Amino acid sequence: MHQTAHTPPDTRPPLPLGSRHTSPAFAGMLERIRYDGAYATRAQAERATRPVLAALGRQLAAPDRSALAAVLPPEAADALAGETAGALAGEAAGAEPLVPPAFVRDVAERTGGTTATARWATEAVCATVARVAGPVLTARTIDRLPAGYGAFFGRTCPSRVGSAA
Repeated sequence: MHQTAHTPPDTRPPLPLGSRHTSPAFAGMLERIRYDGAYATRAQAERATRPVLAALGRQLAAPDRSALAAVLPPEAADALAGETAGALAGEAAGAEPLVPPAFVRDVAERTGGTTATARWATEAVCATVARVAGPVLTARTIDRLPAGYGAFFGRTCPSRVGSAA
């Protein structure tokens, strides 16, 4: 006699924020950030990752933000687009992206950390984003930002070809 297994619907309450299921792609991204940033745990890496991605999302125009979000794991894409209302309001007002030192200060202020820890997190996260995005999209993203962002993405020389006139 053969019985078919019936799986009842999942009636458990949703997991609290921070304990939700993480996609394998995002888990891999966090492991790379954990390694590059020398974070002791994946949770520490995630606490560093989300604010940096949100800050980066605020610096990019909607088409560039969308292109980058499209190649990131869903959790990273959500963090990147997490504050689009503020970013879109800034775009409408003609706001320019922050220069790198101001970007780092913004991350530090929003996380309650120091500028040193914010820069550390920014470099670990952006370098990992560059690995996920690939060289073409990374170069395009850097080109849309003020000079100096390339260092965050692990680029030692400017990506702007022909801009030194």
